Amino acid sequence: MGDKKVVLAYSGGLDTSVILKWLQDEFGYEVICYAADLGQAEELDGLNEKATNTGASKIYIDDIREEFVRDYVFPAFRADVVYEGSYLLGTSLARPLIAKRIMDIAKMEGATAVAHGATGKGNDQVRFELTFWALNPAIKVIAPWKMDEWKLVSRDLMIDYAQKHGIPVPVTKAKPYSMDRNLLHISFEGGMLEDLWNEPDEDMFVLSCSPEKAPDEPTNIVISFKDGDPVAVDDKEMSPAGLLSYLNHIGGRNAIGRVDIVENRYVGMKSRGVYETPGGTILRTAHRGIEQITLDKELMHLRDELMPRYATLVYNGYWFSPEREALQAFIDESQKGVTGDVRVKLYKGNCTVTGRRSDNSLYSDEIATFAEDDVYDQKDAAGFIRLNALRLKMRAQRKP
Repeated sequence: MGDKKVVLAYSGGLDTSVILKWLQDEFGYEVICYAADLGQAEELDGLNEKATNTGASKIYIDDIREEFVRDYVFPAFRADVVYEGSYLLGTSLARPLIAKRIMDIAKMEGATAVAHGATGKGNDQVRFELTFWALNPAIKVIAPWKMDEWKLVSRDLMIDYAQKHGIPVPVTKAKPYSMDRNLLHISFEGGMLEDLWNEPDEDMFVLSCSPEKAPDEPTNIVISFKDGDPVAVDDKEMSPAGLLSYLNHIGGRNAIGRVDIVENRYVGMKSRGVYETPGGTILRTAHRGIEQITLDKELMHLRDELMPRYATLVYNGYWFSPEREALQAFIDESQKGVTGDVRVKLYKGNCTVTGRRSDNSLYSDEIATFAEDDVYDQKDAAGFIRLNALRLKMRAQRKP
């Protein structure tokens, strides 16, 4: 029956592996698992067998990499999105898509409940549940970490539970990192990282090498944009997911995209996150480069004023909100004509724009030149400055 069916967001990690078993034992649910292929590579190997062996009646595994990059990553990157100066929203952008697919499956399977393994301390609980209810206000949401019946209140207790029930998990007590990977990034939280003075272990990183081990010669690439979206690298056209995957490879090889930040979670606490976002870092730098010559000054400034608001909405889980959609419409309009090529140099952790060109360029060397010209009358600047100084002079005259 539908009222005993639940669709679980399932990754095969510690939390969701334990929750899959717990939902059956504690409440007698028929559990249908959903796993999204967002570019986590080998982490999906054996997931079908593992879910079935742990009691799932069915598991859906979707390859939604192209949809993720095309409909979530690229729209956000048109806004030059970044949260609190450093975080490129790798997890934040993936959660609404996962939640949307869970709701699709719940409808298809006739399930009246959905479940997730996000804790009551983090952001993901908000991202999942806001999306669930935005798409179906009647859905029942089961979040074990916020339920009185849930007694497995530490990672050690969950590991013990998993071992007791013969559930293999990719986490041990010796190295309990919390990891989330997709095509945009990989994140690390917890364990030794909770001590803010501890430097991350080098062997923790997956997508990038250290600057010390990066090549001694720089790598130069040209990224082509059309209306704000990247479409080719070195004149080779690629799909959205293919392009981002390629940039992850070349960026990681040059130590691009590592950040170590203490961010402000939506629920109010500060939390340390270590991220690798090589391809995304390259894209944001290159996108800014093409905007510099194709975007009107006041339009760029207005977009830049709105970007932190947009980033906060995405970070906090409001992807399917009217305010995010309205901002997106403005951003997409601003990107019409943001078309051209940007050359970037990758070298030992640095990503630098070294060239820009566009048929839509607003840059004029005839006007900008420091040499003699017949286009710009410098005497015009005198009246411009006097007019703008008027209010300052009047203010100064009123002072005693």
